[in-house]
Amino acid sequence: MKLRNILIVVKDIEKSKQFYHDLFGLDMLLDNDGNMILTEGLVLQDEAIWRKFLDRDIIHENNATELYFEERNIEEFVEKLERLYPDIKYVNRLMTHSWGQKVVRFYDLDGNLIEVGTPMS
Repeated sequence: MKLRNILIVVKDIEKSKQFYHDLFGLDMLLDNDGNMILTEGLVLQDEAIWRKFLDRDIIHENNATELYFEERNIEEFVEKLERLYPDIKYVNRLMTHSWGQKVVRFYDLDGNLIEVGTPMS
């Protein structure tokens, strides 16, 4: 068995596609009418489709999952984030953990939690 994708729910798939391209360089591989596969295995799914499948409410900013990215030049990344998305909601601004890793945590446009950290190796 192999994990193929990670799916996140989004309100506006085009805005989310642009967000993940702008910040992380992810490109669209497949657009399947409300389900969009991006490079690195990230899938964006339209909120209406997800709601119909589950027949449950969607809880934004639930803090139960996180997308994790690594970036060597994290200061440059944070500058780009603030320039392109000045209204982004932070969980924590750039900080350094006791073990030396620098990280920043924030929500994407739909309340999905993202962490960007410096590589540990």
